[in-house]
Amino acid sequence: MASLTTAGSTTAASTGTAPNISLRGIGKSYSGVSVLRDVDLNIGAGEVHSLVGENGAGKSTLLKILGGAVRADHGTLSFDGEQAAISGPRDAIRHGVSLISQEGALVPAMTVLENVFLGRWSNRFGLARRRADRARFDELIDVTGFAVDPQARVDRLPMGTRQQVEILRALARGATVLAMDEPTAVLTEHEKENLLGLIRRLAAGGTTVILVSHFLDEVLAVADRVTVLRDGALVITDDASQLTPTTLVRHMVGREIDVLHAEPAPVQPDAPVRLAARGLRRGLVDGVDLSVRAGEIVGIAGLVGSGRSETLRLLFGADRASGGVVELDGETLTRLTPRKAMAAGIALVPESRKEEGLVMVRSVRENVALASLAGRRYGPFVRPAAERTSVDDVSRTVDIRAAQPAAAVETLSGGNQQKALFAKWLLREPRVLLIDEPTRGVDVAAKTQIHRLVVELARNGMAVVVVSSEIEEVLGLSHRVLVLRQGRVVGEFPRGAPREDVMAAAFGHA
Repeated sequence: MASLTTAGSTTAASTGTAPNISLRGIGKSYSGVSVLRDVDLNIGAGEVHSLVGENGAGKSTLLKILGGAVRADHGTLSFDGEQAAISGPRDAIRHGVSLISQEGALVPAMTVLENVFLGRWSNRFGLARRRADRARFDELIDVTGFAVDPQARVDRLPMGTRQQVEILRALARGATVLAMDEPTAVLTEHEKENLLGLIRRLAAGGTTVILVSHFLDEVLAVADRVTVLRDGALVITDDASQLTPTTLVRHMVGREIDVLHAEPAPVQPDAPVRLAARGLRRGLVDGVDLSVRAGEIVGIAGLVGSGRSETLRLLFGADRASGGVVELDGETLTRLTPRKAMAAGIALVPESRKEEGLVMVRSVRENVALASLAGRRYGPFVRPAAERTSVDDVSRTVDIRAAQPAAAVETLSGGNQQKALFAKWLLREPRVLLIDEPTRGVDVAAKTQIHRLVVELARNGMAVVVVSSEIEEVLGLSHRVLVLRQGRVVGEFPRGAPREDVMAAAFGHA
């Protein structure tokens, strides 16, 4: 595989100033499928430049090429007019570029401080100087305004805080270019506002920020210029002030689409309570009561650490409750486990599709079929014809777009991976669907499809519980919204409630 063209000697990291970046003719293919096609792009020093497009448009691949995580098949990359060879992350860092990816690159068993200065600890005569590192850490905290415990282990931190650690590490490396892939996808509203403010401050100080995001309002609020990619090709680059969410969507998908939330059907007045919990508790969850009727969508809002995801895990039996009861159609589910929950008709779409939902190296068909194998077994064998028919039918229902069902699910875009996760559970025809972050990391078109799918499932009588960090998503999808704070339900709001009221309850200002 060819690398990018040979390097010059001057680096942005050595001068402490952000470079002007030029990409010319960048191309990349996987297994014969082109994901980037001769992309030309200029990024000015000290600007916030956003890349937008549908899943699979090539945004993340372009960012990874710049950050050294992926090598281009052809094309050139230049910093301040000098061509550079970027064959790995070390080369990118040498030029002042630090990649902050969706997947993260922290060492889970190490502390925040150890991760921030990994490979760059202060030392004298080969001995680490932790006091000096702590002083440097405190300086970074002053710059960013983050509240992160330097001695906390990373694997015990919520996703939003891990994102902050990634940013601290990039700044500790002296990065003058931050290449950020969906940096706000795991953050609460308050954390998003803080991060966008930090991006503006960094850019004002001369740092270049290249931002990939599916949140179009966020893009237009913070970016100086926006580049739209579609099917691996550059469609347009324009000043953010000249664009709107509607025009961006039109450039992204090549047509007009309705980006509004689908309207849920009214719940039937005599609809029975399908799922109920009383006094549910364990860890962060401290006595949660909730009920969901057949055909109803109940949203759960709250800050990171409020117990949102933990509540869903208790309802599914993924964690064993230390107190309280869960009832399905009036019957108590004792000693609940995922196996018992599935047998009773409860399904959980987890927060992380890569870590908890899908087997990334296996095929689309195998992943979709995984949760319902027992229904297609004949003795110890699976009936392949029945499996193909079932998987193909549900894949069409949720509109999974894959080159072929035998393709590994890791080759799909984020939106199609998320659809595969929904399809996996829909094959079981559950009575209750618990959804944690239904559209995290998916583009606007896939988000619209998933929202319509959730509304249609409820219309057909399914009881749905939705957890989302996007307050607009919770409000747009739900018939009712419960707000959690410190593991307790502190507010309940009907459809149409003001966003400000819900946020005030989450922050404890209601």
